[in-house]
Amino acid sequence: MTDMTHLSRRERQILEIVYSKGEATATDVIEMMPNPPTRTAIRTFLRILEAKGELKHKKRSREFVYYPTRQRARAGKSAFLRVLETFFDGSLEKAVAAHLSDPGAEIGPDELRRLSALIREAKRKET
Repeated sequence: MTDMTHLSRRERQILEIVYSKGEATATDVIEMMPNPPTRTAIRTFLRILEAKGELKHKKRSREFVYYPTRQRARAGKSAFLRVLETFFDGSLEKAVAAHLSDPGAEIGPDELRRLSALIREAKRKET
């Protein structure tokens, strides 16, 4: 499992941008990051992420295009577990309750059916 706890806040922000786009240049990161540091700093962060094994790059024209070295689902699972631990004491129940109690949460009937099916499947695995 990818463990992103070794990354700084800015490194995680940049990595999340690259994951969301599939690949990104320094310009892409600057455009998508709230309150971005300088272009030089972004390039430095991208090189650091590459040195840490989180990103690779290819050259396209005059720019480096960075892409993740790990599957998005694995990185997402790691990030989700970190959020559970940090904000919900490791409790999936507390996280789901927080989401369901949010008046802005839009959960359609199809999604509720899929969630119910996942819960039924988890119960079957217990027995």
